[in-house]
Amino acid sequence: MTTIDDRPSTSLTPQEQQWVDKFMDETTLFLGPDPAIMRDHGIAPRSAREERAIVAGVDRLQVERIRKRIAGALDEGYEMCEAQGAAPGAKWGDLTTAIYTAAGDVSYLSCHGVIAFSAILHHPIRYIMKYWKDEPTVGIHEGDGFIHNDARFGNIHNTDQSMIMPVIRDGEIIAWVAATIHEGENGACEPGGMPSGSETPFDDGLRMSPFKIVERGQLRRDLLTFLQHSVRDPKLQLADLKVKITAVRKIMERVDKIIDEVGVDTFVAALRTTVEDVDVEVRRRISELPDGTYRFDQFMDSTLKENILIKFACKVTVKGEKMTIDLRGTGPEILNRAINSPLCSVKSMIMQAILAFWWPDLPRCTSAMSCIEIISDEGTWADASYDAPMGQSLQASFRGFSAAQALYSRMSFSTPEKYSNVVANWFNQINTFLWGGITQHGDTVGNLCADLNGMPGGAKPFRDGEDAVSPLFCAMADTAEQEVMEEEVPFMQLVSKRLVRDNMGFGKFTGGMGYEMIVAAEGTPQWGFMTVTSGSKFSSIYGMYGGYGCGTYPLAMVKGTNVYEHIRRDSGKFDLSIEKVMNERPFEDGRYATSHMGLQFDIAKDGELYMISQGAGGGYGDPLERLPESVVKDAELGRISQKAAEEIFGVRYDAETFRLDVEGTRAARDAARGARLRRGKPYAEFCAEFVTPEPPKDLHYYGSWGSDTDDITATVFTIDGPQRVTAPLKELPIVMVPDRREVKIARLEERVRELEDKHGEEVRRKS
Repeated sequence: MTTIDDRPSTSLTPQEQQWVDKFMDETTLFLGPDPAIMRDHGIAPRSAREERAIVAGVDRLQVERIRKRIAGALDEGYEMCEAQGAAPGAKWGDLTTAIYTAAGDVSYLSCHGVIAFSAILHHPIRYIMKYWKDEPTVGIHEGDGFIHNDARFGNIHNTDQSMIMPVIRDGEIIAWVAATIHEGENGACEPGGMPSGSETPFDDGLRMSPFKIVERGQLRRDLLTFLQHSVRDPKLQLADLKVKITAVRKIMERVDKIIDEVGVDTFVAALRTTVEDVDVEVRRRISELPDGTYRFDQFMDSTLKENILIKFACKVTVKGEKMTIDLRGTGPEILNRAINSPLCSVKSMIMQAILAFWWPDLPRCTSAMSCIEIISDEGTWADASYDAPMGQSLQASFRGFSAAQALYSRMSFSTPEKYSNVVANWFNQINTFLWGGITQHGDTVGNLCADLNGMPGGAKPFRDGEDAVSPLFCAMADTAEQEVMEEEVPFMQLVSKRLVRDNMGFGKFTGGMGYEMIVAAEGTPQWGFMTVTSGSKFSSIYGMYGGYGCGTYPLAMVKGTNVYEHIRRDSGKFDLSIEKVMNERPFEDGRYATSHMGLQFDIAKDGELYMISQGAGGGYGDPLERLPESVVKDAELGRISQKAAEEIFGVRYDAETFRLDVEGTRAARDAARGARLRRGKPYAEFCAEFVTPEPPKDLHYYGSWGSDTDDITATVFTIDGPQRVTAPLKELPIVMVPDRREVKIARLEERVRELEDKHGEEVRRKS
């Protein structure tokens, strides 16, 4: 259960409550997300049927057999979605299939796909059961299917669309089955479904509260037509809707066979037992952790339009079998920027850390987080209000993942029994290209590349992290082949998935390396690219126990030239890399530029280059403790430069033969350690010099400053310019950032006035 500020209310008599309920039922004009549903991530109480079935006795061997058969059915449905899905997200595994109890608790999730969905998909089912089950104009019948995508009703973000169907026996709902796919295109203000340019919720595209689109087995063509007219890619909307329906029905066929064999009560008991078993086991594992409080703060360096520094605060307290995750101190929502996230999305990524990095042996089940209390203040960018745009909700959600992943290493460090390896931070950014426009086939489309699935892994205490291995949010995902995409979209990856030298989290064991991507469109009347990433000024990934975090990564572009024409004239110019292109500038007529990675949709002319790279996983341990032989091997393979080998790792070697200089290395490392001792200061002295009472004056900062205050610092904008305000969250004014174009125009106008005044002064002097 998520704790919010409880305010005392005057109790009503039963008669008064009846009058109020009747009045509300008859006069409700608008149904929004239900706070009682949306802020509760605990498992539902046993239903009467579940109680009877469990009290009658549960055969544990039978339950295990049912679990395995359900897992097989869910994996079959997953593979159907992956093989038949039209969206890039389906093809590279950003999806899931799941089975739920009658109350909506996820009992089992497919072994592949997005684990985070297990934390949030009970919300729409509970909404359906509360508001539509007994609503005469809606109802729930056999063969019905409900669709939804709105994160404010329970989803990671609005690009994901779910198909949810009830399992009904003798007129009673006994379970639910669902499939969810990252569809991408959803009619937002920018193509691809994750608009960094959205400034109101209405810019975020389709916002489907749960509604019935399949009625008694028939797809409702009227609603389908509405959805198709609401997006840029109507064929995609139809194709994947059918794919999800087919996959869910196939899973339900398998479920029906299980029920026919074991009976309804045994099946219901198996689902509920799984949920309760996980809840009990999580409480036991929490009790094994040392009591204490653990903190981890992260920062985002932009709104994806302008540079800021906004805080994500996380404090975990363990006492006995109780764990509390406290997010207070997080920066306020910015009401006209897309980076805000609903709390349920942040919870989903905390669940991702729990089930992928804390306790990966547990069934993927709602109850893995049910007993963990989460404290948060609504109105922050990690717990945004209904009226905030959320097109880039992953910016806050991914930091929830990183905080939970990193803190577990501290909590479990001294425990004798561990359920997973300690891992330094996984890379946590959406480093990929979103795209949209008219294809070579004349279709209007919008979606994204699968390259974000190449996130590098963090280092472990005994080995290096994996290079560009998988996204933090998905198990067994794929990055897809560019050649396959080129059949559908009019651009090429001139460089695809080539590792970038020195792009690692340095340490005794190094974080995984990221790759670079260089794209250029050709042969289309209109095409454009976007990037939706932070971390180009302030690293989004930290190292662990002396290891380094990843670097910062800008977007690089070459505009005003057609590289295809250059390459056709001189094939030698096909030797491309970000480092080479930006340093050597081989295209004489090009305009070379870099910027942060919040590029709004940018129309690309034929042959213009857009260049980005994945980041890196965090390093583990002191780089001076890395085996010198491993450093030389990395240098020989071109993974690191000689400069990094010498200055970061303190290793000396012959640059021609790659022969290790043992004595030179020992001397260099001794010197580096000696320099550290000379630089070192007592902690109190260091804090006295380093810790300041407030952020730098020229920094647009958001969030608490320090860990022992209830006040939030925010930069608000007035007619007199930016002003810093520090107050409790509820007392802060609404935070909105001025339009960048208006700011630029004002600066240009000011510059014109300065030049005019200067010119006038010169004229007066001459006269």
